[in-house]
Amino acid sequence: MKTRQIPQLFCIAFMSLAGSVHAADWSDTSVSWRYGSDYREPFNPNDIAKNIVALTHVSGYKYGTNYFNADFLMSDKNDPASLTQKSGANEAYILYRNTVDLSKVTGSEYKFGPVRGLGITGGFDVNTKNDVGYNSRKRMFVLGPTFMWDVPAGHFNTSLFLLNESNAPSGAFPPISTVTGRYTYKTHAMLSSEWGIPVGSLWAFEGYANFIAAKGKDEVGNDTGAETNIDMQLMFDAGAAIGKAKNTFRIGVEYQYWRNKFGNTSATTGGQGYVAKTPMIRAEYHF
Repeated sequence: MKTRQIPQLFCIAFMSLAGSVHAADWSDTSVSWRYGSDYREPFNPNDIAKNIVALTHVSGYKYGTNYFNADFLMSDKNDPASLTQKSGANEAYILYRNTVDLSKVTGSEYKFGPVRGLGITGGFDVNTKNDVGYNSRKRMFVLGPTFMWDVPAGHFNTSLFLLNESNAPSGAFPPISTVTGRYTYKTHAMLSSEWGIPVGSLWAFEGYANFIAAKGKDEVGNDTGAETNIDMQLMFDAGAAIGKAKNTFRIGVEYQYWRNKFGNTSATTGGQGYVAKTPMIRAEYHF
């Protein structure tokens, strides 16, 4: 996919989302911006600054919930777009999850101990990136049970997914330059948690944590490693603080820890770029 197609993909996702909102019993849609200067990419020894613009939608319907997020990531020159460009790479990453609440489907209560409900979650991830080394074209399908924990306020869910993931990378340097066609990894598991917990009347602690098993060999025959990706944010309801509608405009700080990004380990990257520890600033508007 060419560079100019990345924002087109982002716009298509927005139009598709807008067409489905009317079917929801309730919904929340937001646009956000976040920035950090300590992102990392596998095989790259440099710290990378990125601006990320996102469209996020969460909604409830008769039998469960939908979650959609589209990130448009813009790197600085330390993550170059190509050998002939000084500008940074661009990436579009789209994620969708649908959780069917078993209590709503069957009319029976699935509540025991600290669990308030059970669900089945399915969905997909897809991305496209133009960069000098890898040019990811990820496709991933997820399916598994979701446990909805009985927290005093907000929500906290944990899922155990099976992942079917493939990629069709291309790059200027070997061994990626020798890869042809789409490669499918070994089916593997992911333990995933996501939460949104209010802290007082104006603050919220939100985020996700993914622990992903190794997915066998990569495209060039190297062993992949288990992956940890934790992203958490503390958000302040700035709009409500000045008398505007609650949860309309929020600002805050975010932190991401990502180890063995996309299954790349210290052994396969020469110790370069396989761990990211990234503080960020974040702002979002809900409508």
